[in-house]
Amino acid sequence: MEKKRIHILEDDQEIRNVIEILLKEEGFELQLSSSFAELKKNIQDAMPDLFLLDVMLPDGNGAEICEDLKTDIFTKHIPIIVMSAQNNSEQKAIDAFADDYISKPFDIYNVLERINAQLKRSSESRAKV
Repeated sequence: MEKKRIHILEDDQEIRNVIEILLKEEGFELQLSSSFAELKKNIQDAMPDLFLLDVMLPDGNGAEICEDLKTDIFTKHIPIIVMSAQNNSEQKAIDAFADDYISKPFDIYNVLERINAQLKRSSESRAKV
C-alpha cells in the first residue's frame, strides 16, 4: 500500500514538530509549510492526500486558504482539516468547505483519528467513481 501524503500548513514550529513526529510514526509521508506561499510552492511538486491547515498564518487565513483549495479544480477533491485556537473559527472553516475542524489545544490521537477518517472517506468516494 502506498504511503498517504499529508500537507501540514502550520506556522508554529512546536505544533508542527509534534504533528510531524506522530504522523511519521504512523507511516505518513509529509509536506510541511509555514506559510501559504510555501504551501503553493510545495504542492506544485506533489499533491497531498489531505491538507491540515492552521487558521492564523503570517501571510493568510487558513479558512480562506481552505476555500481557495476547495474551489480549485486541481485540489477540490482533497480532504481538508482546519485547526485553530480561535473560538469563532469553526463556523468560518465550515463556510470555507473544510471537511473537518479541530480546535486547539488538541489531543494528538484525536487528530490522528480524524485524519484517518477523512482519508478513508476520500478513498471510498474515489473508489465509487
